[in-house]
Amino acid sequence: MSHQNVETVSRAADRIKLGLAVLVVAAGIVAYSVFDTQPMVVRVGAFIGGLILAAVIAWFSETGRRTIGYARESYNETRRVVWPTRKETTQMTGIVFAFVVAMGVLLWVADKLLSWIIYGLLLGWN
Repeated sequence: MSHQNVETVSRAADRIKLGLAVLVVAAGIVAYSVFDTQPMVVRVGAFIGGLILAAVIAWFSETGRRTIGYARESYNETRRVVWPTRKETTQMTGIVFAFVVAMGVLLWVADKLLSWIIYGLLLGWN
């Protein structure tokens, strides 16, 4: 099994930065719990502040910059997707619903048939 496409954090500085970012996220979660007597806006603000600070710390690492680049490329890729029209979406949804109903009826008939064969004919339980 080849692991050539696996990218790891190789530099010690990047490891420290990412570890610090994880600790900041954890601190935001703890702050949310510790500030339970404070207004909700303070609790949520502490949590979101921790997420933002962790993102800034992670951005200064090589892994963080690659992740931002990947997110940017993913966003650009979604803009190139040809999305179905409303009519196509409605038609496909109708086809899926019809298939689900047909499979439900088929499985119900198979269940009743097997039940009749097993309990009625083989075991004689009516």
